[in-house]
Amino acid sequence: MTTAAVPGPSERALGAGEPVRRLIVWRHGQTTHNAAGIWQGQLDTELSELGRSQAAIASAALTAYDPVVIWSSDLQRAAATAAALARRTGLPVHTDQRLREIDVGRWSGLDGGQVRTAYGPMLDAVTRGEDLRRGETGETVGEVAQRTRAAADDLLARLPAGATSVIATHGVAGRALVAALAGIDQHTAWLHFAGLGNCHWAELVESPHGWRIEQWNARAPQPEAPEKEETS
Repeated sequence: MTTAAVPGPSERALGAGEPVRRLIVWRHGQTTHNAAGIWQGQLDTELSELGRSQAAIASAALTAYDPVVIWSSDLQRAAATAAALARRTGLPVHTDQRLREIDVGRWSGLDGGQVRTAYGPMLDAVTRGEDLRRGETGETVGEVAQRTRAAADDLLARLPAGATSVIATHGVAGRALVAALAGIDQHTAWLHFAGLGNCHWAELVESPHGWRIEQWNARAPQPEAPEKEETS
């Protein structure tokens, strides 16, 4: 199980010894589309058997944070992941469509080879960090960051001092949200932050100077499976 780091002198000087608010940004478990390398975007796909197992194991670890509220994307792969934690904590799950994955436009439902064949130059540009509208008709990461941050701000406005909340979301959406909260440029985050693995999470802690990333890609020990990052 992942545990929070013991604060050092610099963290204590920033008030790390005081009760702080924490936000866990949690990616959903594996779907059959993840396993097959199919681009999902906002397709409403289900968890695979492995994904359900990942959610159950991760939720056991996340109960150690003693969350007081659970928010989730309304897409069923995230909502089902959040429900695993809800069963352990007795908390309701509040869904918000602003926490959905990036809309990948015409790439939705295509496998990696099909996207490479039909949209190779666009895919290369995205890989280089150009924030193009995915699949011609989808979203940019900048747009995803704006809507996920707006959802998080609404949640945080109601989160008491010293409390922890969990947000169940998606790979690209989760990275965009964490970067937005921590004040990190989205281009930098895209190029230098590894994608969140299935049922991995980021832990953010509020300081007097804003939100700090305490952990990235934290996970409970569990079975893993290869996947393509942006098929989340």
